[in-house]
Amino acid sequence: MRATPAPTNSFLAQSAISEARLWFAVYVSSRHEKRVQTQLALQKIETFLPLYKTIHLWKNRCRKVLELPLFPNYLFVRVAVSDRFVVLRTAGVISMVCSGHLPVPLPSTAIEAIRAALAGREVEPHPYLAVGNRVRIVGGPLVGMQGVLVRKKGKLRVVLVVDEIRQSAAVEVNANEIDNVGPVPLEYVA
Repeated sequence: MRATPAPTNSFLAQSAISEARLWFAVYVSSRHEKRVQTQLALQKIETFLPLYKTIHLWKNRCRKVLELPLFPNYLFVRVAVSDRFVVLRTAGVISMVCSGHLPVPLPSTAIEAIRAALAGREVEPHPYLAVGNRVRIVGGPLVGMQGVLVRKKGKLRVVLVVDEIRQSAAVEVNANEIDNVGPVPLEYVA
């Protein structure tokens, strides 16, 4: 009787990674983020759709508070790599953010930082910024995060970047919550 070789450590590590539930960015049809989130929730898939509030003024001068996606066309799912096809078969899903043919996992710290930013702070979308000089947040719930310092209407904001989906969000901060890591590019100071 011939013995089969024992699996190698790299094989065990790779199978453990494929079964681990990780966060991934999902690219969806325009203005379908909430519908896709609902469909994925019905399939018992953990999702995270960061929303921000904005006031929209209609032509008839009626004001309405809207909750819009912080990162248009994107939402986040927490699944095992082997379960990605369930997500991809969902109506409204276009693709997952991939490198080659494999989805790129997002650090759970990035998801937690976005959640912390949404809790009790004014957050709004911001155009994506190329990696440049940054500031580090040294106080508050976002300690340790880095971003680009910008000024808007006299208030300080740190632009947090999610490089994997080429999106950014501006978070209002106090001057005592940040530490300069390098010079701020002049084009970001308004």
